[in-house]
Amino acid sequence: MTVTGAVPAGADLPRLARDLVRVHDAVLSGGRPPSTPRILVERSWRRVMSMGLEPGSSNGRRTPSAAECAARRARSPLATVIGDLRAVLTSAADAATYLMVVTDAEGVVLWREGSARVLKIADQLGFVEGALWTERAVGTNAIGTALAEAAPVELFSAEHFEQAQHPWYCTAAPIHDPRTGALLGVVDVSGPALTLHPAIGALVESAVRLAEMSLWRHHQEWLERLRRETDHVVSGVEGPLLVVDDDGWVAHHAGMAARDRIAAPRQDKMLTVPGLGLCLPERVGERGWLVRPTSSGSGNLTARLAADGTLEVVSESGSWRTTLSRRHVEILTLVDAAGPTGLTARGLSEAVFGDAEHIVTVRAEVSRLRRTIGALVSTNPYRLAEGVALTRG
Repeated sequence: MTVTGAVPAGADLPRLARDLVRVHDAVLSGGRPPSTPRILVERSWRRVMSMGLEPGSSNGRRTPSAAECAARRARSPLATVIGDLRAVLTSAADAATYLMVVTDAEGVVLWREGSARVLKIADQLGFVEGALWTERAVGTNAIGTALAEAAPVELFSAEHFEQAQHPWYCTAAPIHDPRTGALLGVVDVSGPALTLHPAIGALVESAVRLAEMSLWRHHQEWLERLRRETDHVVSGVEGPLLVVDDDGWVAHHAGMAARDRIAAPRQDKMLTVPGLGLCLPERVGERGWLVRPTSSGSGNLTARLAADGTLEVVSESGSWRTTLSRRHVEILTLVDAAGPTGLTARGLSEAVFGDAEHIVTVRAEVSRLRRTIGALVSTNPYRLAEGVALTRG
């Protein structure tokens, strides 16, 4: 998804800032505003007011712990791509008087770099490393609202809930793990409101795409290492097999068609793989799994979806069942109805949400579904895997 700009093309920024202050004050005091706030902003203000926050106070500020922030940085997968984000966002930050801010998935600021002058202003606001920057903590802001909306957000001046943030613009976009679809954090560019440039949104989007591509490249390198490390094990195994990582991504295959991912393996838990049937994963190395069928067979699978969301998968060597959420039942049903041609992420977004604005959400949901049922659903486009038949009732 793209960042929707907060400022109309060619707008007079000082005048717009003054107009937004009047809208902000009228709405939050229960008066009649001269114009209505953007839908996204109004939605966020309602959430924040229901939490009891006050626009004239500093609300949920907390004194950040340097040790906690350092520990969070060390755990964050974004540590491997912070250099990529810097390359895109901080090379001109000082000249452009803005900050690059990167948070974790909980909204804690992990990295903050850029203009020395703007850093000093941010210090006074409490916008520092280790600070919690969610809506519940500091009201409507691009980082917290991007987390709440699961979408990119740009805010200008008095679109922020707190009056202390009115001198700012903020442009933020979530960043996801390309392997699992899981939210990793938010990338944000913030600076003095009257310096907002129309290209900031595109700059943030480019940085996020580059970082996610880099995360994917690191993952592919890891799979190649796993393949090399397990060569000596699989060379002595007869019959079809897969070597996968902890998330089910395939590092090596033999005796069957190539595939990208299966269900995430678990010790002593059966899983189903089209082309292999029922399998019992075996740990190989520290982070790898050997997956092979429990008995010989065609590898064809029948998946029976009950009205209560129970999915039973049956192959020639036995059966396995799990319970799906209502959303995952809906997605699986839509994918089955699409037939062999399948659905693109855009098509699935339109089918589930009625628009094409939830592509990132759809991809994350399908990723979570595939963690549960593995390669029963194929990607690009989304469709039932070859050899899988779905029945309902």
